[in-house]
Amino acid sequence: MTDVQQAPQTAHEGEIDAEETARVAAAYFDAIARHDVEAAVAMWKPGGRENARSQVDTTAPDGVRQFLSGIISPFPDLDFRVVETTVQDDRAAVRYEVRGTFTGAPFQGVEPTGAPIQLEGVDVVIVRDGLIVENNAFADAMSLVRQIGLMPPDGSKAELRMKGAFNAKTKATRRFAGGVETVADGVWLLRGGFPMKTMNVYFVQDTRPAGDSGSGTGGDGVLVFDAGIKAMTNAIAAAGAELGGITRVVLSHGHADHRGAAPGLGAPVFCHPDEKADAEGDAGEHYFHLDRLNPIGKLLMPRLLRHWDGGPVQIAGTVEEGDDIAGFKVIHLPGHAPGLIGLWRESDRLGLVSDCFYTLDPQTGRKGAPRVPHAAFNQDTEQARASIRKLAEMEPASAWPGHTDPLRGDVKRRLLNAAATT
Repeated sequence: MTDVQQAPQTAHEGEIDAEETARVAAAYFDAIARHDVEAAVAMWKPGGRENARSQVDTTAPDGVRQFLSGIISPFPDLDFRVVETTVQDDRAAVRYEVRGTFTGAPFQGVEPTGAPIQLEGVDVVIVRDGLIVENNAFADAMSLVRQIGLMPPDGSKAELRMKGAFNAKTKATRRFAGGVETVADGVWLLRGGFPMKTMNVYFVQDTRPAGDSGSGTGGDGVLVFDAGIKAMTNAIAAAGAELGGITRVVLSHGHADHRGAAPGLGAPVFCHPDEKADAEGDAGEHYFHLDRLNPIGKLLMPRLLRHWDGGPVQIAGTVEEGDDIAGFKVIHLPGHAPGLIGLWRESDRLGLVSDCFYTLDPQTGRKGAPRVPHAAFNQDTEQARASIRKLAEMEPASAWPGHTDPLRGDVKRRLLNAAATT
C-alpha cells in the first residue's frame, strides 16, 4: 500500500509541480511492478542517469532498459510493492519491498539457483518536465547475494570459515608489512612488501592546507614520501590514519615499487616535473634494461613489477629542487630516474633519498655496503653516480634509502666510495 506524503514546496525559479513528481514516480514503479520494461523506460528523459549503488551507473534509454531487464528477467515471479513515497518538489523517495524466485535468466553472471529472495530498498527519483532525469537506488545488496547463494548465510559455518580465512590473511598482511618505527623527530618509517619487507615508506609530520580538516586525532597529519608497492596500500593507509591522516603523497620517482600504493590512498600525489610522465605512464619501464639482470632476475623481475604496481598515478602537482615540503628541502638526484628527488632537513642533516643509492642487491635480496643502483633500472647510471656524489657533499648525518637500511656514521666517505665503485 502506498502512502504518498508531499512535503511543502520551496521557492524555485519556475515552480516545480510536486504532484507531477508523485504521478510520474507512481506510474514508473507501477510499470516495474507489471514487468513492463518498455513503459518504464519511456518515462525517462534520454541521457538520464540511473545510479544503483553497488550495481550499475548507466543512462537512459538503453542502459536503463538493460538494467531493468537484468532485474526482472532472473525473477519471473517478481513481486514489487511500494511501501511508501515521500515527495518534495522534483524528488520522490520511494521505499519498496521485493519478493521473487531466482528461476529465470542469470543474475549478474550467476546462474539461477531456484532460491527465494526478499529484500527492501529505496529509490530517489528526480523528475523534471514530466520525465525522470535521475534515480539513485539503494538496496540491500549483501542480503541479496546471500539469498541467491553466492555468499554463505549469515552466521553459518561456511561464513565463519570464510571470515576466519579472511582474518588470517589480514593478520598475516599486518605482520608482513611490519610496524611503524621512528626515524627522527616527526619522521616515521613503515617497512613492507615483498621480498623480505625491503620497501621503505616514510611519513613526515605535515600541516594540512587551510580548510582541510582531514582525519585522525590531531590538527596536523603526515605526508607520505614514496608509496611502496600495491600490497602495502592498507598498511600505509592504517599507519597514516594513526599518525593523524595522510595530507599528500610525494613520490621520489615513479617506478612500480615506489608508486604502487599511491592510487589507493585517496590523497593528492606530487612528484618532480621530469617524473610526471612516467608516474602517469609506464613507471619508467621504457628505459629499463632487464637484459642486464642475471637469468633468475630476467625471469622473475617482469612478474614482480606487475605484482608491485598499482598502476598509473594522477599527479596533482609537481615539486622541484629547493622547494620547502613539511620542513624539508627538495633535492634533485637524477640518474636512477630522471626526476628522482630526496628530502633534506638541514637542522639534523637528515636525508630521505630513496633510490639515490642501494644498500640491497635487488637480484639476491642481500644487504650490504651502499652502491650505485643496478644498471638494469637506471635511466643514466653515470648521472646516478654524480647524484650520489652530490648527496655526499651535503655531509648527511644519516641517509635513508628506498629499500632496507640507512647509512649512519661516516656517511660522506661511504657514499663517495659507492660512487667510485664500478
